[in-house]
Amino acid sequence: MQILYFLTQLSGAVLLLLFAVRMVRTGIERASGPRLHRAVSKTRSPVTMMASGLLMAMVLQSSAAVTLLVSGFAGSGGIGFVPGLAMVLGGDLGSAILIMLFSFHLEALVPVLLTIGGLVFLKANTARWKQVGRVLVGIALILIALRYLREAVEPIRDSAVLPALAGYFERDFVTAFLTGAVLAFIMHSSVATILMTVAVVGLGALPLAAGVSIVLGANLGSTVIPVWLTRNSDPVARRIPVANLILRGSAALVAATAIDMFGLPEQLQSIGNSQVLVAVHIAFNVAVLALIALGVPMESLLHRMLPDAPFDHAAKPLHKSHLDPGTTDVPVRALASLRREVIRMADVLSEMLSPLMDLYQNYDALRAAAIFDEDEVLNKALDDIRVFAADLPTHAMPKDQKRELRALVDYAIALEASGDLLVKRLLELAREKSDRALQFSPEGFAELSELHMKLSQNLSTASSVLVSNDLIGARQLLEEKAEMARLERRTRKAHLKRLSAGNDASFGSSDVHIETAYTLKEMHSWVVTVAHPILRREGQLLDSRLTDDPVPGASG
Repeated sequence: MQILYFLTQLSGAVLLLLFAVRMVRTGIERASGPRLHRAVSKTRSPVTMMASGLLMAMVLQSSAAVTLLVSGFAGSGGIGFVPGLAMVLGGDLGSAILIMLFSFHLEALVPVLLTIGGLVFLKANTARWKQVGRVLVGIALILIALRYLREAVEPIRDSAVLPALAGYFERDFVTAFLTGAVLAFIMHSSVATILMTVAVVGLGALPLAAGVSIVLGANLGSTVIPVWLTRNSDPVARRIPVANLILRGSAALVAATAIDMFGLPEQLQSIGNSQVLVAVHIAFNVAVLALIALGVPMESLLHRMLPDAPFDHAAKPLHKSHLDPGTTDVPVRALASLRREVIRMADVLSEMLSPLMDLYQNYDALRAAAIFDEDEVLNKALDDIRVFAADLPTHAMPKDQKRELRALVDYAIALEASGDLLVKRLLELAREKSDRALQFSPEGFAELSELHMKLSQNLSTASSVLVSNDLIGARQLLEEKAEMARLERRTRKAHLKRLSAGNDASFGSSDVHIETAYTLKEMHSWVVTVAHPILRREGQLLDSRLTDDPVPGASG
């Protein structure tokens, strides 16, 4: 019975810790999602990218989340391999520093954090401040969970079972190492795994040597999470997570072996065991930063391990309409069918958009032809939607259903218009660039890639908003419209500066560069129109501008 009680107490503490970590991360993502995405998309020096990754991991409470974010941008061409790897390695260090902060005994702050966080969440009139309250409450719950964990372990510290298990881990560092890796993977959080280990070691329930092996194993486990979650992604998106697994996982195994053979430095023996664990974790991740020197050879290796999939024109996926003519006499079912069809159109447009920047670099007539074929899918879908909508008994539909019908048809038109811009302007510009052997400057291509990445990202967000009718997501889309316009202006100004500086590549490709940037912005304007009916319905859109208050009168 004592073991069952202990396991119940321990699982409750661990699950509360996982919930609290996720609560903080979700609150930050909702409050600052677009800003985080913009931070990733700005490629700078490796040191600066490491610093960005460090801060982002501390904000998101997870180095795996940073890796997944970077992987997504790498897949869309928004970030290169070496800058992306630098950001991921910096994220690992940021996660270690976050663990150090949470390892301090800060229980006295719990009532303050709960009071302030609860009041902010319940009383704030804006969505962003509500998320600030959510984050503060989440931090308080993390501290409560750690205290609860220590209290759960304390009664059985001197029992027969735990010392036997602890002694086995101390003697067999490989088992302890693999246990840490498995725990981090199963919990999907190295932060929670290491905090739990620090708490147990601090109580003396687990030897320091075993704790060090578990912590280093958790470093391996945290690198497996993004590799597993991106296993079905394109090769370019998988390379950075795999590189992080190879570099950090190998380093963790080497470090665990070396510490088992030679022990820890004597200087660490003067501080408590829990502080030693935290110090080892931070020192390990600082040392791993030096592995960015292997970035270029690692990129070459992974290009061979994970080559780009060859394009097969004949393998173009079939696009089956979701419209069901048999539902036209039941408006609720008909609108659901229509919504699925519009979402399919958004998916088709995303497929069309994905290879665009590759075509600008290396024009392929077969790939371009496939995109033209998919534009015909969009055209056919819009024609079918018009016929389907005309068959609905609008005279018998309530006003809210009529508004929904108009919004869905309008967005289908917007998606089709975006597809036309892609095939009639952008593909023609890519072909012209190839035919005339024009070259973008490295800076110019990076700027266009950022615009393309922004469009791809917000097309995905628009699909989510289309499914959920999420007010916060709709506001973020319109905020991103202003950001897209700012990026287009910035690249235009930067391009003119390059012309003034006598950049030959910029002179030759000037028209193509400017027209491409403008067309990407125009496509983005169509894509974000999904937000308009949601914001208008909630009184959030006045003369095509956002009101200042995202959630008027909203409560928790």
